[in-house]
Amino acid sequence: VWRRVAGRGGGGGHCLGGASGRVAVSRTAACLASEAFTPVVLDCVAKAVQKAGAENAELQVRTRPAAGGGRHCSGRPAGRQRRSRRARAVTEAVEALGRLDVLVNCAGIQRYGDVIETPDDVWDEVIAVNLSAVFWMSKRAMPHLLEAGDAAVVNVASVQAFAAQQGVAAYSASKGGIVALTRAMAVDHAPRVRVNAICPGSVDTPMLRAAAAKFADDPDEAIRAWGAMHPMNRVCTPQEVGDAVVFLAGPQSSFVTGTALLVDGGLLSQIGGT
Repeated sequence: VWRRVAGRGGGGGHCLGGASGRVAVSRTAACLASEAFTPVVLDCVAKAVQKAGAENAELQVRTRPAAGGGRHCSGRPAGRQRRSRRARAVTEAVEALGRLDVLVNCAGIQRYGDVIETPDDVWDEVIAVNLSAVFWMSKRAMPHLLEAGDAAVVNVASVQAFAAQQGVAAYSASKGGIVALTRAMAVDHAPRVRVNAICPGSVDTPMLRAAAAKFADDPDEAIRAWGAMHPMNRVCTPQEVGDAVVFLAGPQSSFVTGTALLVDGGLLSQIGGT
């Protein structure tokens, strides 16, 4: 479980966000950096912060912003369920970077089971990480976003907010909650802050590959089969998720708020599967 933050450069604006999974945060940070954002990664796992910087030549891992406004990847500790640490991390990031323009919430975990099989503590864990953390981070960041104006929040949900598979009751509920919360925030905080969600299909991340290893004898073949369920005949890449985040975070989507953008290769457009 990871919580992460990111910021906007080029003119002093900054982006604060949350991300989960080393591949996800690495590619999202790179996409933001390529569009004049200055990524700042907040993580309860120090190695994940280091990896995010190491995988991107344009990012340097520092404990404080780079002198002269250069691009950097700055780590801040944040406990998985410690709200005070999240609040302190937001404050420290704003103090270090000067202002806050964008919040990206993409922490997420996957657990399996229907409502009978899912233990209470597992349900609580999934809801806390996938949904409640969006609320907690947004609560702390929103005053700064409103102060900046022309700001944006991007929440990473899933196609499973709209259509479920078997045995993912907690995960599907958490992602549906993100979409509903996105709409509520969009109505509450317009016009100074736009709030949108992206809903990816299967994305080639360690979480997907762990699922393939759990349920299939040949994980690579399982991922190919899952990709074939999408009309695009493949799974999504982390880069493509990052590109969608950049679109919704930036001025190209200045009249877009309260929407859930499908990044699913057409998965939900077909009837009856393949």
